[in-house]
Amino acid sequence: MSPILLELIVLTLGLALLLVESFADRLNRNTIAIIGIIGLALVFLLLQFGGFSSTAVAGYTQDKAALFFKKFALVTTIIVLIMSIDYSDTVRKFVHGITPQAGIGEFYSLPILTCAGLMWMASATDFILIFISLELVTVSFYTLVAFTRRNPSSLEAGAKYLILGALSTGFFIYGITWIYGVTQNTNLTAIAKVLPSIPASDQNGLLFGAMLVLVGLGFKVAAAPFQFWVPDVYQGAPTPITAFLSVGSKAAGFIVLLRVLEAFQSLPAVESKLSFAIVLLAAATLVYGNLAALPQTNFKRLMAYSSIGHAGYLLMAVASFGALDAGLAVVVYLAAYLLMTLLSFIVLIIVAKNSEGDDITHFNGLSKRSPFLAFSLLIAMASLAGVPLTAGFLGKFLVFKVAFESQQFLLIVVAIITVGCGFYYYLKVVRAMYWQTTTGTQTAIPVSLLSTITIGALVVLIFLFGIFPQLGAGLLS
Repeated sequence: MSPILLELIVLTLGLALLLVESFADRLNRNTIAIIGIIGLALVFLLLQFGGFSSTAVAGYTQDKAALFFKKFALVTTIIVLIMSIDYSDTVRKFVHGITPQAGIGEFYSLPILTCAGLMWMASATDFILIFISLELVTVSFYTLVAFTRRNPSSLEAGAKYLILGALSTGFFIYGITWIYGVTQNTNLTAIAKVLPSIPASDQNGLLFGAMLVLVGLGFKVAAAPFQFWVPDVYQGAPTPITAFLSVGSKAAGFIVLLRVLEAFQSLPAVESKLSFAIVLLAAATLVYGNLAALPQTNFKRLMAYSSIGHAGYLLMAVASFGALDAGLAVVVYLAAYLLMTLLSFIVLIIVAKNSEGDDITHFNGLSKRSPFLAFSLLIAMASLAGVPLTAGFLGKFLVFKVAFESQQFLLIVVAIITVGCGFYYYLKVVRAMYWQTTTGTQTAIPVSLLSTITIGALVVLIFLFGIFPQLGAGLLS
């Protein structure tokens, strides 16, 4: 089987579910989400046990990194669809139509199309294919962020994301133009072969193009100073889409960034300057994300600034790309980030549905209303902070390890300080759950069977990755 068939299967699944939404008027729309979850799970199993060997064709590669990021995209989308089922009542509230189920089917189908774009991006080694897959992802997100169109916050978030997304695309395309003008190639493998023969007089133009590409990707991964869209968009977007943006979009940006850096390693004069720029981005992102998170009282804005901070840790690993395990550090950190972030958001959706708000105060007394949800969120917050025996600790340990091996001592000092900040603002949520008393109802919070299984699985995986680090080390095997 050709590896590209996997992306085509996911794309076909998304389009088929959109057709079902259009013509099956009486079908319960939650069935569309269930079909999507089962379909993506089957693709994951096919990818895991299909025995795909490493292949490379023009602009497309199926290496170990591509396989990991495709699995990453599939798992993220499955969990987002599970979140969306719990969030469907809120969608109905803000999306009015002829029938009570209007709009729900599209809300379940569009993430699957986004997943297809993420999978293509994982294997793309040509700037043209990277751009096309990036646009498939971005256009889907434009629609999803503003999906609850009668909610002013969602419309505001959609407008901001559209304008700044278009701006970042402009930087990205202009950078590709400069690189093509110097190398006469858009394929990253061909560019890597051509770079050593580039005359010194053309290297400034090449560096300028690479910096523009870095700026475009900086918007996608929420790196400072290109992060200013993140808090408002994360807060205004529907919560499952906030989770998707936080995890899926960030991972896609980092796989592209790693492939671009790998290509430029063949020209050390440019690669060293590009790496220095990434060091500056990492330091600024660490400081801004963690300090800005300290005073937050809204959970979604807290997670938005947390997302910026975690982008800084990932950029630390990228800046240490010359170290032996730098790629593994990025992969393990992203896997840990997936588990703890999606666990946080799925608990948020359930609590906000019953408390009618997403401020940290709405978590007051959660340990009495739902000990299961409180314990799960406690594990998520502990892992995000980097408490030992959790997946978050393993990710941070590997990032610090490769930074030390690359002698990135300034970044290590900054990161140690910001880790302390993280403990403060993550434990604010824990304090609210276990030490603050609720001012509202004390009734128990119901949790669906599907959400219970998902939350339980995420908690177990966070501990498994933290206690057995060999599981993380095997992600690229």
